[in-house]
Amino acid sequence: MERYVMSLDEGTSSARAILFDRAGNVVALAQREFRQIYPRAGWVEHDASEIWSTQLSVAREVIYNAGIGADQVAAIGITNQRETCLIWDRKTGIPLSNAIVWQDRRTAGICDQLKAGGLERYVKDATGLVIDAYFSGTKLAWILDHTPGARERAARGELAGGTIDSWLIWNLTGGKVHVTDASNASRTLLFNIGTGDWDERLLSELNVPRSILPEVRDSSEVYGVTQAGLFGREVPVASSIGDQQGALFGQSCFSEGMVKATYGTGGTLLMNTGPHMRASENGLLTTVAWRLGGKLEYALEGTLFSVGSVVQWLRDELKIIHSASETELAALEVPDTNGVYIVPAFNGLSAPFWDQYARGTIVGITRGANRNHLIRASLESMAYQIRDVIGRMEADSGLALAELKVDGGAAMNNFVLQFQADQLGVRVLRPKVVDTTARGAAFLAGLAVGYWENVADLHTAFALDREFYPSNDRATADMLYRGWCRTVDRSRDWAEHE
Repeated sequence: MERYVMSLDEGTSSARAILFDRAGNVVALAQREFRQIYPRAGWVEHDASEIWSTQLSVAREVIYNAGIGADQVAAIGITNQRETCLIWDRKTGIPLSNAIVWQDRRTAGICDQLKAGGLERYVKDATGLVIDAYFSGTKLAWILDHTPGARERAARGELAGGTIDSWLIWNLTGGKVHVTDASNASRTLLFNIGTGDWDERLLSELNVPRSILPEVRDSSEVYGVTQAGLFGREVPVASSIGDQQGALFGQSCFSEGMVKATYGTGGTLLMNTGPHMRASENGLLTTVAWRLGGKLEYALEGTLFSVGSVVQWLRDELKIIHSASETELAALEVPDTNGVYIVPAFNGLSAPFWDQYARGTIVGITRGANRNHLIRASLESMAYQIRDVIGRMEADSGLALAELKVDGGAAMNNFVLQFQADQLGVRVLRPKVVDTTARGAAFLAGLAVGYWENVADLHTAFALDREFYPSNDRATADMLYRGWCRTVDRSRDWAEHE
């Protein structure tokens, strides 16, 4: 009887369940969007109960669609939007509030206070991160401070908190298991990536009690089993990995110096640095890639808040497109952007600038600018942001980029990837399976239960769909990039400081 591994891919705008076979191919997929909640300007929330119900429904649906029984699911792996977090009641499982999403900027003031307190150097050395509202720690502190009685309940041991992987594992196991993996823990601003444990000083500074936090475990191990009533039988829950680290693993970037870029709602570049923590002096993050066999491996990361979201903005707010699939043809209808640049700093700028007061900017508009120019400028902004990070990544690591592996929804856009290759001057490689985030979680879960014997079994899993070769015209690429840099300068420090 053929068996499969299921990935639960809990993203920013949708929940997916994907079944993978031994060759790493997608057998079946189910996906459903959930609501985006915007209570105030700069605030972004999710209904955590809706996330759970949506994720459970697509997990059941993918089993049905594949025409298999739950006994053919060898294991479940989880990958998730990393910095979104919540706190819930340990007894009832009811969240205290909506989950606060990674895009949310409400804790910018708390971050300013931490900086004023001289914590920037310590945070960088201990966590590999920068002080920014992007990360979970200040969000957890905000929920505790703004929910009546929450701190008293936390002191009595009544609350559990964490990132979305912990929430899903808790629900899958019927509240029996409260864990996270090291990759997700490393995104909280509370985890010491050198010691591999929660950092007492940062817990104290943010007044987040250790008692609410999950136990930190390997990225590949059996944490527990699902409640039998969910799928008709118990299934091992056997991996947890942050979405971007999952993509790094799913792209078979197992060796030091290999780089992948994910074009999702946001975007992320990761360079595998193996057992070595490489500190960045150029606005990048040092993060945990994964923990296997109790040993941490690390990565350099460039995080981008708004990549694919610029296309969602064109569709949902400007309403100049009906679907993302229209953008490639529209961009090719014009030879260039007619001088238009768009910086989609909807929630501030992340790597390498880390300006939480930057805002979205459009420059270069003349009477001749039209819909297609705006669309092309939006797509080009993705490639420029990637180039911003690659240059700093090369400087920090001392390694020159040889090629770039890509994945994510916008990686299906041929215009974006060709423009990316032209900007970087290296080959861009798109795999046949672009669901690499989910595949990474599947690989890790399968390794935990012996579905795959070891990492060597996965080296051949990268199958190329298309390779994009760069233009030889470096002068034009550099000229366009200089215009982008000027536009970024104009977007910075725009919003009023709270």
